[in-house]
Amino acid sequence: MPLADLPQVAAEHFALPDPSKLRAAQPATHAPRILLLYGSLRARSFSRLLVEESARLLQAMGAETRVFNPSGLPLPDDAPEAHPKVAELRELSAWAEGMVWCSPERHGAMTGIMKAQIDWIPLALGAVRPTQGKTLALMQVCGGSQSFNAVNQMRILGRWMRMLTIPNQSSIAKAFQEFDEHDRLKPSAYHDRVVDVLEELMKFTLLTRDVSPYLVDRYSERKESAQQLMQRVNQRAI
Repeated sequence: MPLADLPQVAAEHFALPDPSKLRAAQPATHAPRILLLYGSLRARSFSRLLVEESARLLQAMGAETRVFNPSGLPLPDDAPEAHPKVAELRELSAWAEGMVWCSPERHGAMTGIMKAQIDWIPLALGAVRPTQGKTLALMQVCGGSQSFNAVNQMRILGRWMRMLTIPNQSSIAKAFQEFDEHDRLKPSAYHDRVVDVLEELMKFTLLTRDVSPYLVDRYSERKESAQQLMQRVNQRAI
């Protein structure tokens, strides 16, 4: 259909999808950089144990990993952005090409500790969205029967932050039974699903990291100047 039949479209900003831009001319050769977040500060935190097991698996798959310790992270808006833990989290978020979020389920939802970490990751720095186009895998641990409330909530947040949230996910029921005396995840169908999720995360990260800016490029934002975009995404009164 010619653009003459679409008068509401700004022709100078309208673009046909270009398959050539979905293939990097010079693919990155460094190890995929994956940041892992967990949502409990208990001495024996099963979300932390699952994240540590995930980091080992990711390293075996060729990734470089970082695990953020949320202890000492202030509540959102209760400290300046220069707070050391906030700065650490934001630096790691900028460093990462993909993330793993793992939360316990508390009162049918992700924990406040998990949400605080996500809330401290900015939606925008100037006219740049630090999380857009990065891959995301979701996991949760349950004290009782298997549930998907936390991963479903985090999936909504990942979409809101314009992350490429992979289809697979993991939920471990009765997590206290699934780790051995050395705090390692026991062989089980749950363990196999964790491997599945991380393998999928690695594949999606390798597939998209070189072209993620193009994947999330938007017609509506091409119509805006960088200054207009910065004013809109950083507005205080929403």
